[in-house]
Amino acid sequence: MANARTAANTRWAGVPAARRRDERRDMLVRAAYRLFTAGGEAALAVRAVCREAELHTRYFYENFADTAELLAAVYDQQATALADVLARAVEDAGPRPDARTRAGIRAVLRFISDEPGRGRVLFAEARGNEILAARRRAAQTALLEGVLAMTRDQDPPLPVVIAATMFTGAMTELAQQWADGRLGADLDAVVDGAVTLSLALHGAV
Repeated sequence: MANARTAANTRWAGVPAARRRDERRDMLVRAAYRLFTAGGEAALAVRAVCREAELHTRYFYENFADTAELLAAVYDQQATALADVLARAVEDAGPRPDARTRAGIRAVLRFISDEPGRGRVLFAEARGNEILAARRRAAQTALLEGVLAMTRDQDPPLPVVIAATMFTGAMTELAQQWADGRLGADLDAVVDGAVTLSLALHGAV
């Protein structure tokens, strides 16, 4: 540990304090991501995370109150990355609803396929972690609002809201099932099936 502290002091020599803290926070988040995707929430003991990040435990408490808050930061990092990928895919698909739907579904599933740990962070159950559960509820609400924003009405009627809610829940479940490997490995087949059902539901939206 002494060698790690010496290396850390050398690494940040001359670096402004705010930047040092940001870098250490990022190192902890990346370490937590690796541990969580390999061993679940039980792997996120403070000492284990600091050992993985090669940082002293005091730097953990410099950035996080506890491991639940750290896991929320891991979620935020992956959710932001997914949102960026999704936004680019939908924008590149052009104005047609069917093309945008296909691009969006493929982007989400491909994002998970490229690095399966992402699915575990974003869609696995958040047993006993209210901070993480709240993040996921907020993400689903944001997705619902995005779907409703695509409708033709400023104040959509109840049937449209119900259809959009069903679509949102189905997309979340689809992503989780894909992340768990329960839909096979044929991405094109899954996307085709999801698009067909989604467009039928879109007809009501």
